[in-house]
Amino acid sequence: MILPIVAYGHPVLRKECEDITANYPELKKFIADMWETMYNSNGVGIAAPQVNKPIRLFVIDTVQIVENFDDEDKRKYPNEKPVKQVFINAHKVDESGKPWPYNEGCLSIPKVREDISRAEKVVLRYMDEEFKEHEAEFDGITARVILHEYDHIDGKLFIDYLPQLKRRLIKKKLDDISSGKVKVDYKMLFPK
Repeated sequence: MILPIVAYGHPVLRKECEDITANYPELKKFIADMWETMYNSNGVGIAAPQVNKPIRLFVIDTVQIVENFDDEDKRKYPNEKPVKQVFINAHKVDESGKPWPYNEGCLSIPKVREDISRAEKVVLRYMDEEFKEHEAEFDGITARVILHEYDHIDGKLFIDYLPQLKRRLIKKKLDDISSGKVKVDYKMLFPK
């Protein structure tokens, strides 16, 4: 089932999310719904708070990004390994490498894209959908997508990394999103 994506301004996007247990109600269905919602909205990742659930869960799929690399991207990220994965109860162990800028967007903040600097690598401890524990290092584009989604489960948004002046310049766009004055090709849930 395709779930509505929570729009900027909704309080759930600012909550630090809670860990869950393996007996979380209808977890497998919820994960399937997240995948369907992400693909329906042409996303490469989506976090539970974006579909109005304040839990530490997100999914990512960087396969399409890597498959569509142009020659310049292939030179910049020669060792990029695409990842399609579920992350439950993720907690950051470490970030490393020189921060690098990349133009990011967010399904909860449609029509806004900005260059955001993030670390090259991230180490996460997390559970998979079978509740097996993992600790793994990710880098490149995949690390960036993970860090973006990880921010969601910590109540942060990519625009939080922008300088104050830049945030003032996009304030009207953000206000329009919060009030439902934005057209997208997917269902959205706007703040009341």
